[in-house]
Amino acid sequence: MKIGIISFAHMHAYSYARSIQQIDGVKLAGITDDNTVRGTKMADTFQTQYYRDVDSLLSTEIDAVIVTSENVHHVNHVVAAAQAGKHVLCEKPLATTIGDAKKMIAVCKENGVILQTAFPVRFNTSILRAKELVEAGKLGRILAMKGTNRGTNPGGWFIDPKKSGGGAVMDHTVHVVDIMRWLMKAEVNEVYAEVDHLISEEKIDDCGILSLEFTNGVFATLDCSWSRNKTYPTWGDVTLEIIGTDGTLSIDALAQKVDVYSDDKGFFWDFWGDDMDFGLIKDFVATVMNKKQPSITGEDGMRAVEVALAAYESASRKEPVNIG
Repeated sequence: MKIGIISFAHMHAYSYARSIQQIDGVKLAGITDDNTVRGTKMADTFQTQYYRDVDSLLSTEIDAVIVTSENVHHVNHVVAAAQAGKHVLCEKPLATTIGDAKKMIAVCKENGVILQTAFPVRFNTSILRAKELVEAGKLGRILAMKGTNRGTNPGGWFIDPKKSGGGAVMDHTVHVVDIMRWLMKAEVNEVYAEVDHLISEEKIDDCGILSLEFTNGVFATLDCSWSRNKTYPTWGDVTLEIIGTDGTLSIDALAQKVDVYSDDKGFFWDFWGDDMDFGLIKDFVATVMNKKQPSITGEDGMRAVEVALAAYESASRKEPVNIG
């Protein structure tokens, strides 16, 4: 199987490329990037071919592409790939508007190609264990959830809404909302959010608190802020607390680590745990090779974007917003 990568604008492209190289029978067959310097450097790093434009890459005999461009460009790149008959793994958020997300889903269906959304947190051991416990009824009926995805402001195009579609709320809402939806097999039907710019120098939303109501009656809150400073040992966290009638469950998806206190290096943490990006890529490869339905669909990606956009609308209107 041959895979191409469209853009190294998103940092996940680096780990996806490394993951491809770890899978037997799978080849990173090409990279395209509108930043020529970055693209040629990455092609040299991963020992593959650099293509100056997307069409040149898509005209080759690759089977699939991974889209890791700026959020606003996802729609054009996914549509182009689908029309060229290439299967697609698209970085989150799937799109910056619901119209674009629907277009991407429709074009992929029309051309008979797979569209999978990149939600690697689904491949974390603690999240998978939580899924097992919930489905086995060990927590009883779920009553409420509290999630966090607090990270460091990534800077660059992430803080340019014309390219990203928004700040922390757009960037960090989608991961945990996807996990909540997946665990409960329920949709968000109402969002109330407070969104603000409180920390960073750039005028972009860097703090957000969302209150969510699901179709099964569960209430949830989510802190989706860029509240970690540059000296924090890691980029951020993904946590989830689940309260049920028969028990509670606390999840820290990034707790597979050792805290190190060094006289020479100060405090840092040594992560030994799951390579969630590798799990995602391995799943995508298996999906394409076996011609299966993706485990994380384009619709999953769109539903998560719906919540982020509703959060912005709620914060602007200062009232709850229904998702119909």
